[in-house]
Amino acid sequence: MASAPSSRLAYIDWLRGLACLLMFQTHCYDAWLRGSARNSKFAMWSQLGGTFPAPLFLFLAGISFALVVDKLLVKGLTAGQIARTTIRRGAEIFALGILFRIQEFAIALGWAPWSDLFRVDILNTIGVAIMLMGAMCWAVLRISPASRDLTNSQGLSRRDMLLVALLVSATMAATTPLLWTTWRPRFLPWELETYINGVHNLGKPQPWLFPIFPWVAFAFVGLAFGFLLLSEFARKGGARFFIVSGLAGFAFIYLAKFLDSRSLQIYPVFDFWHTSPEFFMMRVGLLLLLTVLAYAWCRWGFGQLGFSPMIQLGKTSLLVYWVHIELVYGKFSILPRQSQNILGASCGLLTIFLAMLLLSLLRTKLQGRLTQFLTWNRSRVRPT
Repeated sequence: MASAPSSRLAYIDWLRGLACLLMFQTHCYDAWLRGSARNSKFAMWSQLGGTFPAPLFLFLAGISFALVVDKLLVKGLTAGQIARTTIRRGAEIFALGILFRIQEFAIALGWAPWSDLFRVDILNTIGVAIMLMGAMCWAVLRISPASRDLTNSQGLSRRDMLLVALLVSATMAATTPLLWTTWRPRFLPWELETYINGVHNLGKPQPWLFPIFPWVAFAFVGLAFGFLLLSEFARKGGARFFIVSGLAGFAFIYLAKFLDSRSLQIYPVFDFWHTSPEFFMMRVGLLLLLTVLAYAWCRWGFGQLGFSPMIQLGKTSLLVYWVHIELVYGKFSILPRQSQNILGASCGLLTIFLAMLLLSLLRTKLQGRLTQFLTWNRSRVRPT
């Protein structure tokens, strides 16, 4: 019975691995395809696949956050202790994002603009998302009457946090079109405004960045889904819960298409592909469908049959993200920029995938040996 939870949630690591693979292919083809290959249908489909990794990473960060908060609640930690633990973790990831930008700037010293230090990348956004989710959970646990009833607090607290997470995500999605256009906080220096809408130093929001609006909303959707996973219905229903989730995913997609087909527009500036709530809703539906497919693959397919490269990559997603960027875009790129046809870039992609898989395995092996060493060392110094 002890292995059941890890088996049940293996699809989360599998999905992280899928996000890594989609990220690899997007970056490799973007960096290495040349000339007409960059304008081919193949490149178009590659870029379309590249729209999934960031929402997936944030969505899964929300799910993982819910699982962590639940464990802390079970241990009896207070709202303040839970907030300190989770917000500190978010701050660590945010600091890693800043460190990553400093590293990239230092490696490219001489031709990289100083403004790159303030680029809002996915690591920064994940860190901010975790800190905001920590603050939200603290507020709900402090305000919710359920948190004061220790005999029946966990289920009701989860419900309250689930509802607030949905409200926060919907509010963020609804205000994004305004914060990118008519409600832009122009009074802020661009170094701060860019965290709101991705304006950077270019005068207008940039769709290739990852500002809080709308990206953090995906993390709050994941947070809500994570608390649903912990509900009695999910625990007892098993596969039925994921069938319902898949149906909800289809409903979100078709509702988004229906709303987009209406002539009524409530926003003064409408951009479906970058800021619209309809596109956000459609991507949430796709995330739910991907989660259902991953669950089915890991439970009834070959997802956990023997060694799974996807699950392995998913366990070390931060490390492989960090390293592959330098090998694809950086000074140590394994291929010259924009120099390859589709076959050459695909060979480069295969090399990156295998290299990151080996790096992931090495990290896991070293981490395991370090744990064994620490356990052995503690047993030696334990007083008899």
